[in-house]
Amino acid sequence: MAIFTHIVVGTNDLERARAFYDGVLGALGISRVMNLDTASLWGVDSPEFMVTKPGNGLPSTYANGGTISFSAPNRSAVHAFHEAAISLGARDEGAPGPRNFTPTSYAAYVRDPDGNKICTYCFDPA
Repeated sequence: MAIFTHIVVGTNDLERARAFYDGVLGALGISRVMNLDTASLWGVDSPEFMVTKPGNGLPSTYANGGTISFSAPNRSAVHAFHEAAISLGARDEGAPGPRNFTPTSYAAYVRDPDGNKICTYCFDPA
């Protein structure tokens, strides 16, 4: 059983966020599955990741110290994720490469255009 029903990050520019996450998550084989007036959701079999304008009407801010990690099917996808993110306005927070988390960890980190820290990890040995 999964421990999350979904993950949400805020945005101040929904159209920019849609384009960004379509490109970045598309590199991992994850597609947008739903649009609402103030939000969009991505997933593989069900909506699991949401980008939304804050419901309280205040500006969106990012979580200092928070990171959301997406699963990559292979190391090539880690590179594709990072390349897509940078080309779509992300700020590099850690280029693709090995991480010391586990012997096979391979990851890349970026900050999306709203400042949210996201990454992708692959645990395959090659």
